[in-house]
Amino acid sequence: MGHEFAGVVADVGPQCHSFSVGDRVTAPFVLGCGRCADCLAGSPTACNQQRLIGFSQWGAFAEQLAVQHADFNVVRLPEGVDFVEAAGLGCRVTTAWRGIHDRAALQEGEWLAVHGCGGVGLSAIMLARVLGARVIAIDVSDAALDKARELGAEHTINPRRHSDVGNAVRAATDGGAHVSVDAMGISSTFDNSLRSLRTLGRHVQIGMPTGEHATVMLPLLELVYSRQLSLFGMRGLGATGFSDLLALAANGALDLSQLVTQRLSLDEVQDVLERLQAGTLTGIAVVDRF
Repeated sequence: MGHEFAGVVADVGPQCHSFSVGDRVTAPFVLGCGRCADCLAGSPTACNQQRLIGFSQWGAFAEQLAVQHADFNVVRLPEGVDFVEAAGLGCRVTTAWRGIHDRAALQEGEWLAVHGCGGVGLSAIMLARVLGARVIAIDVSDAALDKARELGAEHTINPRRHSDVGNAVRAATDGGAHVSVDAMGISSTFDNSLRSLRTLGRHVQIGMPTGEHATVMLPLLELVYSRQLSLFGMRGLGATGFSDLLALAANGALDLSQLVTQRLSLDEVQDVLERLQAGTLTGIAVVDRF
């Protein structure tokens, strides 16, 4: 397991020419082949030969891991970004960035609704504030909502105290969010996200639906057609997309350390995973002792 990481190059293969032993690096969890049309067009997450760290090959909960096609996939870290921050950047920050910036084109002054304030949701909030957008955060955990406010959310909603989340968001944002993110991947957050949007709004599906949530009812006439909504599905960010985020982190515009709420040893991973499963983990936990 483990798909977000940073470290030092320990060895290189004969086909790696851009990196050397000792380089400080990270990489996306979606490793493209670097040769197909999708990779060459800048969309390695669509590569048909992709490999997934922590999913289809050994992951980052280890002392060492291998990154294939390194010249295409490995990212050099600026000196101003440490390993813990870069590991926290890994999937959730880069995925949130691609979702709200590259796909939904969130603009300064627009409203972003974030449904689910875990790692991805909190990342989206922080990035939206960097872009000059306004944020409303939705989560069933008051601790998560406290963290959302700390990162810049202007309004927060706990669905346990609001029977109609969509109308609550639309009332708080004077007509609805311009962009809404489902950062959970469950049917209720998907539905609430669509209902939160104003006319011509953009929904971004970042949370990965599984099990019973993989297929949902889509209010096509009531929402998608009548409000002329756009729906964006996405997963991950290729290595070439890391540069803008790392530049923001290196110059101080983006403080990645705000997301990291716990540092732990490799031996403590199981306990933290159980807290994550139970929904009692706020922010990001990063292994920094092996």
